[in-house]
Amino acid sequence: MQPDGSIIADLPITPRRIADYALIGDCETAALVGCDGSIDWLCWPRFDSGACFAALLGGPEHGRWFIAPKDRAPRITRRYIDGSLILVTTFETKSGIVELVDFMPPHDGSADLVRLVRGVRGHVDLRTEFILRFDYGSIVPWVERLDGEGLRAIAGPEMAVLRTSVSLHGQDFTTVGEFAVGAGDVVPFVLSYGPSQLQPPKGVDPERALQETEAFWRAWSDRCATAGNWSEPVKRSLTVLKGLTYAPTGGIVAAPTTSLPEQAGGVRNWDYRYCWLRDATFTLLALGTAGYYEEARDWRDWLLRAVAGRPDKLQIMYGLGGERRLPEWEVPWLSGFDGARPVRIGNAAATQLQLDVYGEIADAMFQAHQHGLPPVDRWSAIRRGFLDHLETAWRKPDEGIWEVRGPPQHLTHSKVMAWVAFDRAVRWVDQLGVVAPIDHWCEVRDAIHADVCRNGFNSKLDTFVQAYGSEILDASLLLLPIVGFLPPSDPRILGTLRAIERRLLVDGLVFRYKTGETEDGLPPGENAFLACSFWFVDNLILQGRIAEAQSMFERLLALRNDVGLLAEEYDPRTGRLMGNFPQAFSHVSLVNTAYNLTRYKGPSEERADQKAAED
Repeated sequence: MQPDGSIIADLPITPRRIADYALIGDCETAALVGCDGSIDWLCWPRFDSGACFAALLGGPEHGRWFIAPKDRAPRITRRYIDGSLILVTTFETKSGIVELVDFMPPHDGSADLVRLVRGVRGHVDLRTEFILRFDYGSIVPWVERLDGEGLRAIAGPEMAVLRTSVSLHGQDFTTVGEFAVGAGDVVPFVLSYGPSQLQPPKGVDPERALQETEAFWRAWSDRCATAGNWSEPVKRSLTVLKGLTYAPTGGIVAAPTTSLPEQAGGVRNWDYRYCWLRDATFTLLALGTAGYYEEARDWRDWLLRAVAGRPDKLQIMYGLGGERRLPEWEVPWLSGFDGARPVRIGNAAATQLQLDVYGEIADAMFQAHQHGLPPVDRWSAIRRGFLDHLETAWRKPDEGIWEVRGPPQHLTHSKVMAWVAFDRAVRWVDQLGVVAPIDHWCEVRDAIHADVCRNGFNSKLDTFVQAYGSEILDASLLLLPIVGFLPPSDPRILGTLRAIERRLLVDGLVFRYKTGETEDGLPPGENAFLACSFWFVDNLILQGRIAEAQSMFERLLALRNDVGLLAEEYDPRTGRLMGNFPQAFSHVSLVNTAYNLTRYKGPSEERADQKAAED
């Protein structure tokens, strides 16, 4: 990518950097569009359905949809129409300029993907290659012409219909076409999905769909509360979060992709197309602070439906509708992103014991209450069941926040979040004045606190550590002052922050831990974790180190790709985003940190507020 944001490339190209992709979506599923005009990833009809374009994790033969100029485009730029997920890619060639507009209209009973080719200047010859492969690139559909309506592709239960005025023909199991546009010309393509036993979906009017989709996104994004100097990246991140929401249930996927590697060529490749309970608190904070109470309510209600049942059967993640069975399997026919194998579908971490999720649920419900969401009656019963179970379960070892596939440990962060579960219950009861065994909950809360301070703090190293008896640092410890376990001024917090700054901060970015030190059951290989880096900024804010916090925050913003998207991790050595993309947790953390910086008051303002309160 060039300094001005343009991308220089000979066509045809296949972008092989994660940052070369952009997101479009309809709040039920999403597609990734490469900077070369190729849609390389799309799962229909849901985020977690089988992909019909899977070139992202294999090759073109596994499904993609390519539209671009036939001749080399020396300059390619991209942008989103303000506050939307409508992507505009501009190709500048020797003969002219053309725009490719990609979007997915929010559902009104149909599922569509629209591509509009617009002539801006001169005359441009273009080519399209359409390769549809159902079930992650494994099934070649039967393609036939519909009388005057385009092409229909069918395989088993699935059907897709492609409508366009461009003349298309088959060539080596690929549908191809060539066409030209001049200034002012518009050539539409509409791809629609539906069950194969029904009549072909009618599709949408492309120009009308564009207007309605833009109106939908503008109405949504214009509600965003200001974040001062950082309003633009906050609005973009919240739009991404909305795009990762499964509207029928209110669930929010961690990412729309699977198996994008955390390490180039490595095996740390996971399926993130599910809803993690761990994201609940931070997501509710971001949505509530930004003014999106309806989305916050929907996410909270999804959370309560998902966790229903016995407390000891609580999972760390669920499907979009709250499904519990997420069996993990490997896809042998896909070579992986740049050879990073295996490609995994499903996520076995769903069966792990991670005690911190009890605290995250309790904190999420408390934050929902703080942001004015009306209480839900059944939460009291659910909370009581959770706390009864956690009263003894908190003493168990677990796999923890990073879902390590190694032996369970007594992880400090997990114990702290068990403390959070009881602390938030006590604070909730105090505020509402309801009848509850508050004295007993206080006793358990205080016992957990004492246990963590006694066993989770290494006095020799002057820092909290990853696990009891360990000497390993862990960036999850940055959450201790954020959740209120200890005040930011506590010497043990200050020592922990210094230790993390010394050992886990690299080139202004924070690593979760040092691989090789932590037994996570996988070969070494870890990059900077972006959410942890935002947590470090939050700690700097709590310490009053505002200039440093702003500088590091700007450093993190600079890691976004040309259209403002972040992955899960970043490799400082190669300068590349890594991991599933775009990542909800990274964008949620960006939003919360931006609002923390915006709300910060300097020492003089704090003293004025204190004096006013005393008067």
